[in-house]
Amino acid sequence: MEMPRDSFEDASDDALLVLYANGDVAAARSLTARLTPKVFGHAFRMLGDRAEAEDIAQEALIRLWKQAPNWRQGEAKVTTWLYRVVANLCTDRLRRTRGVALDAVPEPEDDAVSAAEAMQNQARTDALQLALNQLPERQKQAVILRHIEGLANPEIAEIMDVGVEAVESLTARGKRALAKLLAGRKDELGYSDG
Repeated sequence: MEMPRDSFEDASDDALLVLYANGDVAAARSLTARLTPKVFGHAFRMLGDRAEAEDIAQEALIRLWKQAPNWRQGEAKVTTWLYRVVANLCTDRLRRTRGVALDAVPEPEDDAVSAAEAMQNQARTDALQLALNQLPERQKQAVILRHIEGLANPEIAEIMDVGVEAVESLTARGKRALAKLLAGRKDELGYSDG
């Protein structure tokens, strides 16, 4: 039984996953369109590599579809489960590539800004990605989930399988380390006080 397309917009991730498990392909398409940008964005920020992030996003969604028939509604949010899978896949990928420098991959240019603004934004993005790559993995993950993905500490704690206090500590230490790493680049990145 397929739901009318207009009802997918208001359907929860859980509901769409259960519909897919019951054979509703349109529900899977809708859920894929909803989750792919989040999954890809998280993987890209963790890895700093677009091609690797695409692979991780695809693998994470495949795992979600395999999990669909066994999904137990109400135990965990679909996004929380998916962020945890992405984080684990990224950690595995980073461990395999230790010692190999990850090049900063530029973000696509935004046509709405001038070339100078685009260059400044790209320099800031690259500097942030390079600084993030220097953080310990757990601090990096906590900072990305909290300050880039905008998740709340309890959800981050569930994703990282730690307590809320540990998330707060990891985030605070990560922010301090980022500030220290980026402090000498304020003028270069256009953040001068003058």
